[in-house]
Parts: sequence; C-alpha cells; structure tokens
Amino acid sequence: MRVLIEVLHIVIGLCAAILIGALASWSYPLAADDIWLVTYVALAAVAVMGIGPLRRAYAADRAKLDAEAGGKDG
Repeated sequence: MRVLIEVLHIVIGLCAAILIGALASWSYPLAADDIWLVTYVALAAVAVMGIGPLRRAYAADRAKLDAEAGGKDG
C-alpha cells in the first residue's frame, strides 16, 4: 500500500510539473523552448527524488508481508 502511495506522489509531481510548464510556455511563447527544457529537468528531478521514498516503501511493505507470512506458517 505504501508503494502505491509513493507512486501516486510521483505521478502527481510529474503532472504538476507538466501543468506548470504548459502554462508557462503558453503565457510566454517566446521562451517556450527554454521553459520546456527546464520542465524536462524538473520532471527528471521529481522522478529521481521519488526513488528513495519508493525503495523505503517497498522495503516496509515487503517486511510487513514477510512478517504476516511468517506468523501464519508458525
């Protein structure tokens, strides 16, 4: 469940960056290329920053599942 929440956070962050980039390039079309370049860098940053929390969430979910499986076998 934690993994799903972290993935949703990453997706929301990516959507927000795209929305901001689209609105910025619409409002100032002369700099659209530069705005999209910065947007792509922001998208990469959001994805990279989401890797750590995603790995921790996966480890926590895996530990919980392993503990539940161990309790049922014993």
